[in-house]
Amino acid sequence: MKNKPIVEERVIFEHGACDEVLRHSGAQDIDDRYLRHDIEGMTDPGEPEVVRHFTRLSYMNHSLDAGMYPLGSCTMKYNPKVMESAAGNEGFSALHPMAPQSMVQGVLELMYGVGEYLKAMTGMDSFSLQPAAGAHGELAGMLIAAKYHRTIGTGRNTILIPDTAHGTNPASAAMAGFKVTNIPSGSHGMIESGTLRRFIDGDTAGIMLTIPNTLGIFEEQIVDIAGLIHDAGGIVYVDGANFNALLGKARYGDMGADIVHVNLHKTFATPHGSGGPGAGAIGVSSVLREFLPVPVVERRDRRFVMNCGLRHTVGRLVSFYGNTGILIRAYAYMRMLGTSGAGQVAETATLNANYIRALLKDRYNLPYGTPTLHEVVFNDALQNVNGVKTIDIAKRLIDYGFHPPTIYFPLIVHGAIMIEPTETESKEEIDRFVSAMRSIADEVRDDPQLVIDAPHTTPVRRVDEVKAAREPRLVYRR
Repeated sequence: MKNKPIVEERVIFEHGACDEVLRHSGAQDIDDRYLRHDIEGMTDPGEPEVVRHFTRLSYMNHSLDAGMYPLGSCTMKYNPKVMESAAGNEGFSALHPMAPQSMVQGVLELMYGVGEYLKAMTGMDSFSLQPAAGAHGELAGMLIAAKYHRTIGTGRNTILIPDTAHGTNPASAAMAGFKVTNIPSGSHGMIESGTLRRFIDGDTAGIMLTIPNTLGIFEEQIVDIAGLIHDAGGIVYVDGANFNALLGKARYGDMGADIVHVNLHKTFATPHGSGGPGAGAIGVSSVLREFLPVPVVERRDRRFVMNCGLRHTVGRLVSFYGNTGILIRAYAYMRMLGTSGAGQVAETATLNANYIRALLKDRYNLPYGTPTLHEVVFNDALQNVNGVKTIDIAKRLIDYGFHPPTIYFPLIVHGAIMIEPTETESKEEIDRFVSAMRSIADEVRDDPQLVIDAPHTTPVRRVDEVKAAREPRLVYRR
């Protein structure tokens, strides 16, 4: 009896082909020639100096604990502290990534639960939790689409992408080997089926849609669009980075989606920025289940197993289980919300964004009058008359104690100012933000140079952002 679980474990690994995959997933030791042992001029401070140094640095930076992030698109949001507590539980955090499946049934059950919740909320048939970010989820979706067309032998090689899609969509499609065709949106900021018909041909492999799109607008013709693509033999991929606008209200599978990724780090409570942490769970219709990244967590009788034996899988995308800490946070948030709370997320996210829209549309230009959901996009057309540009407005907002919103995106809006408060900000905090934006609009009218020279209160004023991005200095300099 003592050896029985070990025998069962071996059978499961052999069936799922996970043993060799997991065995070679660990990080290798870094070769000594790549390590720095001595840094000339490096100080050797005591503990008080170290603590004070990093405390001072923290005061110089903005954080969710200090105020809202009005960034649009893939916005950071507040992560309830109880989610951090759950993820930090020793039963999760101390797990060894190569522990046998018989010893990690709890975390496997949790992962299975995340997938089941996502299936119910999105209307998709199956999920893989492998992708580590939104763009990673996009890539997984495009790899699935590419392998699907290769497997059935269509030879199709073109992906259609609207000009209102997330900026990484074209790159994800190109990395999967597709050619990309840009589809212009109509005057109302959404794709029109009549326009789309002109771009569909025998090489159309599918379409990538962001719903709601980066203008915050719902693609009203999605059912017709999906029908056109399916009739042409293509795949409908939906970028679900903005899913918090639809959570508990609408399901991508019901709209005709074949593939969808969901940003767990946005919609399900993990603050996301600076490239991580993230989790871009990927869901598919029943036809594409065998193409999912592995492993996928399945329930077999009373046990939970990792299946790596999907027939047409695109393979493993990350080491071990993926970003498990993000999945734990998401699961805790899902359980906390329940069915009724999920719908409230979408309602509040939409209400907050439209509240901002209503209070600022007399001070900032609104290039699209179409109703929006979770975010609103203004531009600098009114301020540019006095020589003030979007970047100046963003810099001036820092002086008021706010992180700037997303600027110059989406690209179809010149001088874009993209604002998303998400569902987690209070009316009081939103009112403070609105007051700051209205004050800046007044300053542009009365003293534009004040805004052009901003920020005035930061340790470092205006930096050469292009140079900082292209020539980062990441080594110690005394």
